[in-house]
Amino acid sequence: MGMQEISGWGRFPRRFARVAAPRGEAALRAAAGGGGAVARGNGRAYGDSAIGSAATIEMRRFNRILAFDSSSGRLVAEAGVLLSNIIDVFLPRGWFPYVTPGTKFVTLGGAIAADAHGKNHHCEGSFGAFVDWIDVLGADGSVTRASPASNSRLFEWTLGGMGLTGIILRAAIRLRPVESAWISQKTLPAANLDAALAAFETAREATYSAAWIDCLASGDSLGRSLLMLGEHARAADLPPAQRAAPLQAPLRRKRRVLWNAPSALLNRCTVKAFNALYWRQGLRRAGESLVDWDSFFYPLDAVLGWNRIYGRRGFVQFQCVLPTQSARAGLVALLSETSAAGQGSFLAVLKQFGRGRGGLSFPMPGYTLALDFPATARALALLDRLDAITLEHGGRFYLAKDARMAAASLHRSDPRAARFQAMRRKEGLDTAFASAQSERLLL
Repeated sequence: MGMQEISGWGRFPRRFARVAAPRGEAALRAAAGGGGAVARGNGRAYGDSAIGSAATIEMRRFNRILAFDSSSGRLVAEAGVLLSNIIDVFLPRGWFPYVTPGTKFVTLGGAIAADAHGKNHHCEGSFGAFVDWIDVLGADGSVTRASPASNSRLFEWTLGGMGLTGIILRAAIRLRPVESAWISQKTLPAANLDAALAAFETAREATYSAAWIDCLASGDSLGRSLLMLGEHARAADLPPAQRAAPLQAPLRRKRRVLWNAPSALLNRCTVKAFNALYWRQGLRRAGESLVDWDSFFYPLDAVLGWNRIYGRRGFVQFQCVLPTQSARAGLVALLSETSAAGQGSFLAVLKQFGRGRGGLSFPMPGYTLALDFPATARALALLDRLDAITLEHGGRFYLAKDARMAAASLHRSDPRAARFQAMRRKEGLDTAFASAQSERLLL
């Protein structure tokens, strides 16, 4: 175990931490045994949730696929397996994850710890809805198998618990049967926020829905969006060229950002110009099209190291969910504040959520907005104001994206946080498992 400077995907904040990369469960127990440990998957949580207060346990060596039942789609794998590994192995056999976040470069354990959501939460729920059981290494070094039927309290608190209930070793998840590697996509331009929300409501039956939103638009164009709907294409509906090998799709050409972009590159003018161009391109793409799975689910994965676009200082993401009854008013306030501040984000996403679950899982019925900003003093001040707006409208915040929120904001937004910390103290988990984020938020 050695000292390293590490960060989340946002590259902010950076901390020196003790990092271990054990092989095997005995070495893992030894590395985590001193307390203050947290597991780290592929480092795709944006902030400081995967930086241990005393020990950061790298899990990528726990990367074996252990079993698969082709009759049910149940996959058993170690926590360090990437979703990209799962797709590479099982999509050619006609299987795909039921739920996936916006990058395939997350580990199975990380997706469970964050209870990741995707473009289909409104109708199918979060990642945990398709987890059958998990094996968790606890504070005393023992391994407990938890499921909805057995050790259910541990199971629910682990989903969305950000690694603070123990270290996930293995899991059984269910995959979705698919006939092709293609998505039938429909792009719907929405001239403003009201049109976007109406389009979401009209498209509730769509399996996948998500919108790019222009967060610098104002006036009658406030919240103008491009809503993308998607369905897994059936083999019989593919054009002849794709129908011959329906489970194969062309590999996308990857680009790599090799250096930190200049700090001045992202400013109101450049973001506004990008948003205007993206909007015009969206108008031309409106209607139905056939896209490969990689382009539909993971557009940013085509740019390796895209977090360097924000420069050496890194970036922060704001992501909240607003309950259905106050979503419109809250979104108007959030977008108006962002537009007025001129701190525009070109990676702005709006999604609809369905029913939430217990534990610390982030989603609840309503709408979630995600905005990226360079980690500057002006942007951090704006995020404090966005926090306040979220609280005023009964919303809450996504811990997997958080890098700077105040503890008071978490506890005001989510009463479950106090119950979670009380459970951790009672079970002796608060000293055994701790991250830089938990030290900041769980007072």
